Amino acid sequence: MGKSPGGGREEDPMGTVVHTSRISIVREKGPTRIARIEGFPEPVYYGVHGGIKNFYKVEPEKEHAATLDHIVGAVSA
Repeated sequence: MGKSPGGGREEDPMGTVVHTSRISIVREKGPTRIARIEGFPEPVYYGVHGGIKNFYKVEPEKEHAATLDHIVGAVSA
């Protein structure tokens, strides 16, 4: 925090960083992507399924949850 032009203390608008996610995502084949998340030994697979594969007109070798599924799940909890 620093001093504001008026002489008072300036608040940090972002607050304190409590965690930084370190993730690498690599395309494996077609719509399948592999995410490696620091601190977790197993990778997370992303891909397409159901209506999403129908919308994009793709037929993956194996269906996986889409990134959208994880986002919706995170905000629904």
